[in-house]
Amino acid sequence: MANRRLQQWMATVLLMACYAAAHASPAAPASNDLALEAHVMRIASDLRCLVCQNQTVADSQADLAIDLRSQVRDMLQRGKSEADINDYLTARYGDFVLYRPALRPSTWLLWFGPTALTLGGLGCLVWLLFKRSQMPAGNFDSEPGDAEI
Repeated sequence: MANRRLQQWMATVLLMACYAAAHASPAAPASNDLALEAHVMRIASDLRCLVCQNQTVADSQADLAIDLRSQVRDMLQRGKSEADINDYLTARYGDFVLYRPALRPSTWLLWFGPTALTLGGLGCLVWLLFKRSQMPAGNFDSEPGDAEI
């Protein structure tokens, strides 16, 4: 009985969460200048949200992302270029803040690390399978329930 009530309560909470998500609206632009807002969002789409880490600053609603968009907007209003903004944010937060960091020795791990790990894993798998194929069949244990016929 208690388990059924818990399931009903969880279903109700899930439905309320879905309802809230379905009726959520995007944030209104902070400025009336649509060209400026488009420029801010273009720059923000190349920046990684440091809180979410899998979203851009343009997509995230985290407080830090909102603050970064505001800083980008302020710098653009002061006449800073995209390069100046990227340099400022990189100096403050490191290369990780850029979704596509520049290719230089300090970012090689970001660019080539996943490929190197994948190739290393595949190499280990091939080596292991090769070694296993060289072993005599008697070295493998049979399952406890298997009967030899």
